[in-house]
Amino acid sequence: MLARELNKDLIPQLKLDDTVAKALQLMTDYKVSHLPVVSNEIYLGLISEEDLLDAESTKLPLEAFQADLIPASIKTIDHFIHAVNVSNEYKTNVVPVVNEAQQLVGTITAQSLLEAFAFFSGAEEPGGIIVLEMERSQFSISEISRIVESNDATIFHLNTTVVPVTGFLNVTIQINKRELAVIVAAFKRYEYDVIYYFGDEKFESQIDTNYQNLMNYLKI
Repeated sequence: MLARELNKDLIPQLKLDDTVAKALQLMTDYKVSHLPVVSNEIYLGLISEEDLLDAESTKLPLEAFQADLIPASIKTIDHFIHAVNVSNEYKTNVVPVVNEAQQLVGTITAQSLLEAFAFFSGAEEPGGIIVLEMERSQFSISEISRIVESNDATIFHLNTTVVPVTGFLNVTIQINKRELAVIVAAFKRYEYDVIYYFGDEKFESQIDTNYQNLMNYLKI
């Protein structure tokens, strides 16, 4: 999904001669923390609510804040994941979309990004989720797929994240089944560490196991 498919949010743009008061009011009206600023149709950057709240006067033009504009933007042909990265990097809930001439052609809000990411990750599809933890050398997409498919299931989505403290991988798998007990058991037979899973069965995790062990200990 490309940025040009998402830049339909009706977020106003500001000009350098607009006042702080106008910018703050628009941010309140549209429930955003940043707004794009343009000059002669060229995108200059994002103005932040935080900077405006520190202004000496609400009558000041935005030109006084030109040096503080945030250079956050993506191109129309960028993948929407790049917009997620930009939003995260600059801590903004608005991502401007520009063309090759640096003209502002639209904006993408954090809500639109969230909806796109949910669609991209398959979150709207019915099924279950299994999370494995493993060393990087243990990670094999082909073996994980084989284990899932050998139990008459299909992987909708697979994502990996690195655990900062240990360097291990957390592998999140979304499959088209909610009855996960058999698949979880298969992963355990192949000595995979199943951190937790969500399906029709009762939720289980290492935390739950530790809790039950503690309760049993206290009953002694």
